[in-house]
Amino acid sequence: MSAVTRAQGWPWRPAGVLFDMDGVLTANNAFHRQAWQEVAAELLKLNLSEHDLDTKVDGGRNPEIIERLTGRVPDETLARTFHDAKEGRYRALAQGALREVAGLSGYLDVLDSRGIPFALVTSADAVNVAFGMEALGFGDRFRYRVLGEDVTRGKPHPEPFLMGAARLGLDPADCLAHEDAVNGVRSAAGAGCRVVALSTTAPAHALLSAGAELAVPDFREWSSWLA
Repeated sequence: MSAVTRAQGWPWRPAGVLFDMDGVLTANNAFHRQAWQEVAAELLKLNLSEHDLDTKVDGGRNPEIIERLTGRVPDETLARTFHDAKEGRYRALAQGALREVAGLSGYLDVLDSRGIPFALVTSADAVNVAFGMEALGFGDRFRYRVLGEDVTRGKPHPEPFLMGAARLGLDPADCLAHEDAVNGVRSAAGAGCRVVALSTTAPAHALLSAGAELAVPDFREWSSWLA
């Protein structure tokens, strides 16, 4: 399977759509990665390489990422201190710079017009979600939400997307999921969703190998792909 930029006549209409936030609603990965590098150097004494960022950082909650990086589950104090420092630094870097992924608002309009519900399924906490929604001008447009603090096992475990489908009252197999990270794709595919990935964070070939059916750069012309 190869990456595509168009999917003419994609012959399947989802009953619901599940969206990750970072890298899907907004291409903000560079801010997150810089915050990870700075705070990991300060608090974990780790100099993160590009390989670390590509394979261990994207997708999942901060304590789980720290465990991937160090091989140890962080205690509660370290987990909280790191989370507050890293997410605070991310918001400082991203302030005033967030823009929606091209075509997103039009796509959401089409979903609304066709009566297809959608939900947010993100590893972000409530503070970052509020920050992102305000920056993008979405307010309460994403009525249904699954946040990092709502689950006991983060991505790549399927729990977040299982919960997202449940919030819509749907079977995951009837849901389309949009992700940008390999671990996110694994989570959605593992839940039984069909996945169309955004190549805003990871290369298309990695997303396809993780279980995405398509990998595309943005949402432009997306509405024409729904049957």
